[in-house]
Amino acid sequence: MFHIFRRRHVILVVALCLTLTLASLLYGINQRAIATGASATGNWGLHFDINGQPPTGNATPDELAQYNAFFMRQTDEKVIYLTFDCGYENGHTAAILDALKKHHVSATFFVVGNFLETAPDLVRRMVAEGHTVANHTYNHPDMSAIQSPEAFAQQLQQVEAKFKEITGQDMVRWYRPPQGKYSVQNLTMAQDMGYTTFFWSLAYVDWYQDNQPTKAQAFDKLLTRIHPGAIVLLHSTSATNAAILDELLTKWEEMGYHFGTLQDFVPNGTPST
Repeated sequence: MFHIFRRRHVILVVALCLTLTLASLLYGINQRAIATGASATGNWGLHFDINGQPPTGNATPDELAQYNAFFMRQTDEKVIYLTFDCGYENGHTAAILDALKKHHVSATFFVVGNFLETAPDLVRRMVAEGHTVANHTYNHPDMSAIQSPEAFAQQLQQVEAKFKEITGQDMVRWYRPPQGKYSVQNLTMAQDMGYTTFFWSLAYVDWYQDNQPTKAQAFDKLLTRIHPGAIVLLHSTSATNAAILDELLTKWEEMGYHFGTLQDFVPNGTPST
């Protein structure tokens, strides 16, 4: 009986040791993931602690920088980097361009294949008026689900080719993951292609065409949460954005802000091509 008890005791001790070892390994893996600023896959997200101050992202600026990726500029300078995601054209982009022209603001438009196919004249206008047209992938897929470097590259290269067909120019190698879905593997793939990845530090729910925010709702987010070095994401499909942009830019300027371009994030201020 004693030997049976002792054998069971040994088995329990071994099982406990194995469990602790496995837990330690899993903890180590998790800590390494946290250290890189991302798990295997994830959605870009933000938490605002204090209005007017930079938010906390899924990763810190320094963690993202090792992959040539950014979501804001670390600065006390009241500078805003204005960007638009262009999934398709529904009649609001011209008004947005008019407001930007009035305020002499250069923005970056992250476009998908559908926008290039259906609105080439607007793409040419963006370029002619000093804006940057950048890459939002051809089909707007969940890029974090793409494991193949070839498939990943195809999504970006198709946009590059169509942009050059429309404008005769090479597209700047700036990339924004659709819906903010990314993985460390994706960030590395983009970096290997010479791309800079841009997330954002301020956005609001403006993309539902049939459920647009009111002017008051838009200003509540965009005025209170603006902060030095912000990369602002707006959608060109938003009727609210088209209606308020002139006044929004004026209000930001009255708050002491001016507008930079994403070239500030690229070494020597030169766009990667």
